[in-house]
Amino acid sequence: MTDTSDTNVKVHYICQTYVKTKSGPDGQFGLKVDKQIEYSTAHEAEYRAERESRLDGCAGADAYMVSEDSGSGEVGEPTFIARFGAVPDTDGY
Repeated sequence: MTDTSDTNVKVHYICQTYVKTKSGPDGQFGLKVDKQIEYSTAHEAEYRAERESRLDGCAGADAYMVSEDSGSGEVGEPTFIARFGAVPDTDGY
């Protein structure tokens, strides 16, 4: 997490992993969030996401950042740094 005190904005760097859910009647599988791990830098989050995506049982992983207004607690939309493997569409963001 980075704190830019002059603007009261904190930047959070996140590695988020996904696992497959059971397939439906049409054979399609879904994804659900497995882990969310916060890091101090974008590089650390990206490195961990790449490593996690290679593990057995992990469908995919995202590395992203979000900005938080420390005064209001409001969190902005995620900015993706890197995406590995099977990950959800970003249309929901």
